[in-house]
Amino acid sequence: MPDVVVVGGGSAGCVAAAGFARAGASVMLLEAGSTTMALLSDPGLSMTELTDARRLPIGPSSRYVDPITTRVDGARDVVGTRGRVLGGSSAVNGAYFVRAPLADFARWPRDRWSADVVAEGFRRIETDLDLGDRPGHGTDGPMPVSRAVVAPVADAFRRAATAAGHRDLDDLNAADAGDGVGAVPSNVAGGRRVSAAEAFLAPVAGLVEVRGEAVVARVDVVAGRVVGVSGRDVHGAFTVGADRVILAAGTVRTATVLMHSGIGPRETLRGIGVDVVVDRPGVGVGVGDHPEVAVAYRPPEVAEGYRPRRVAQTWRTPLEVVLEAGPVELRCYSTSFDRLIDGVPPGDPVIGVAAMVAEPLGSVVPLSADPFAAPRVDHPVADADRRALVDGVALAHDLLGRPEMAEVVDHVTTALDAPLPPGAALHTVGSARMGADDDPLAVVDSSCRVFGVSGLAVVDASMFPAVPTRGPHATVIMAAHRATEMLVAEADRSAAVRRGR
Repeated sequence: MPDVVVVGGGSAGCVAAAGFARAGASVMLLEAGSTTMALLSDPGLSMTELTDARRLPIGPSSRYVDPITTRVDGARDVVGTRGRVLGGSSAVNGAYFVRAPLADFARWPRDRWSADVVAEGFRRIETDLDLGDRPGHGTDGPMPVSRAVVAPVADAFRRAATAAGHRDLDDLNAADAGDGVGAVPSNVAGGRRVSAAEAFLAPVAGLVEVRGEAVVARVDVVAGRVVGVSGRDVHGAFTVGADRVILAAGTVRTATVLMHSGIGPRETLRGIGVDVVVDRPGVGVGVGDHPEVAVAYRPPEVAEGYRPRRVAQTWRTPLEVVLEAGPVELRCYSTSFDRLIDGVPPGDPVIGVAAMVAEPLGSVVPLSADPFAAPRVDHPVADADRRALVDGVALAHDLLGRPEMAEVVDHVTTALDAPLPPGAALHTVGSARMGADDDPLAVVDSSCRVFGVSGLAVVDASMFPAVPTRGPHATVIMAAHRATEMLVAEADRSAAVRRGR
């Protein structure tokens, strides 16, 4: 029986499994998708679809994604893709690795997540290949971070934004970066997308038992204490015993595992016929994301009706430059999505406009007692977020029309007054949020331990107590690393007490 079972081999799960293994625990990692162990045994392998930073392996035929349908704004179903492979979304995303500003953590418990602690946490997880000699940046952490602007449209967008009066930032991960335009810090080294599996898990691969195609249905709890997990894999139903379970299945899946384990809102659990183990009303509610719309433009000299000859022939990552402008982030994608993702219909390149100071109004609700059935995921858009998107679209139009963009933009194909139903940026957080025990909507404490169940913790974005104002990838890895350190220390203290008896 392992000392620790980690549920989910994504960004947070790889960090947690590696942390416990380094501390000497026997660890089993259960991943619902492929485990791609070749990447762990030989990270120096030639470029693959999972490591090529120029591409997104998330198309309709991808075997590396978990398609989750979200009802956005009560009217529109959007199918989003999260990574379902060892490394999770860090193995398939655009390698955006921008830190959440330290001000974001004012809403986190300050006893363990103060600004100083968080800043040190970010430093420790990285090796900044460009700015490692600057204060606040790391030189010996597991995750490489780099920046480059090679796409013509990204370079033009940066020049247009600075000409329009926005600050040019050479370090979007600086503690005091603030608003401005700059190159996106990316988890990329030598053209490779470096996932959490490669960065954190590969160095301890021999110390962690990794099981792929293993979908966990529930955490097994007896008399208020974890005794293991149950689920199914290619061989059928399975049960694994353990004294400690770490949930890192992603914001949607972690919430559903909790609720099918009897941990969640009493009425919701009773409605699907699940016995209540711990009544925690906050499970699956107050879920946040970044609403996003796209402003499309037509490059000059378009061939075959849509493919530009002069633009977007070169790019390093799908997103090389962003503009932070108050409540919105403008994302200048390096080329059209049909060039980034196999199986996507041809289309124009876009500027993504996302509302980053987002109100968490969403929810994750299981629809039946079947733990393998898809839940309902709702993402309402607040009025303030909608107004921010309108202003962001106007800003995108203004920048696209500037002379600095003339060589890469013929005309904007999205009208300024066109109705733009918002989508979700797939930055879902907060389905099992952190807080004090007397907070009725808190699910985990400041050490990420689930209230009411000994031996159970949540270390992924589910536990975020607020929506970060930047994309969550870097913050997920930092938070998982910090949480794992606290949980390991707690386990060590408990073991010392038992030895002293």
